Amino acid sequence: MIRVVVVDDEALVRSGFELILNSADDIQVVATAAGAEAVAAVRRENPDVVLLDIRMPDVDGLTVLAGLRALPVVPVVAMLTTFDTDEYVMTALHSGAAGFLLKDTEPDQLAQLVRTLAAGGVVLSPRASRAVLRERPGGPADTEEATRVHRLTDREREVLTLVAEGLSNADIGARIHLSVGTVKDHVSAILTKLRVGSRVQAALIAQRTGLLDAGDKAGEA
Repeated sequence: MIRVVVVDDEALVRSGFELILNSADDIQVVATAAGAEAVAAVRRENPDVVLLDIRMPDVDGLTVLAGLRALPVVPVVAMLTTFDTDEYVMTALHSGAAGFLLKDTEPDQLAQLVRTLAAGGVVLSPRASRAVLRERPGGPADTEEATRVHRLTDREREVLTLVAEGLSNADIGARIHLSVGTVKDHVSAILTKLRVGSRVQAALIAQRTGLLDAGDKAGEA
């Protein structure tokens, strides 16, 4: 059972997410909270995944994220936003969030996104991530990022593309017929070569350098 805590300042949003997620057989919302009570609720319930509103009037999501990252057992955290472009999202991703999604995500997709997070995957809402990357200071990938990606092996670029699509190590292994241990080794090498500290940061580089677009074109071919 995947244990989830939903943090949002609006009771209607909290109850809506709770209703949707509890309808899945393998997911249980163990607590909901506003920003001020979030860290205490997570410490008490020890969830696998936290869905955290990035903009709250009492305590903002970035402050809550910092508190969660300081806990002895750190859950997987995905940020919730209502905006296609939100300047706080990039800060949250670089501060340890495992991804972000829009609050108007289709209900039938929400449970699968939570499963992806729990399995160690990356969740970057496609519509929002493209908008955020367009608004990111510095724009598209710089020459250094492109050079680092070019230095990856063909297999590493394939794995990086799947990481950016949100797949967990197990899912990547199943997709390209590798053991989970081998996938982990590839991911570790990718993070080292790209000089980043997380899968999310690697996924953002994959998007900025056009790897996802290239994968889409290959799939169409």
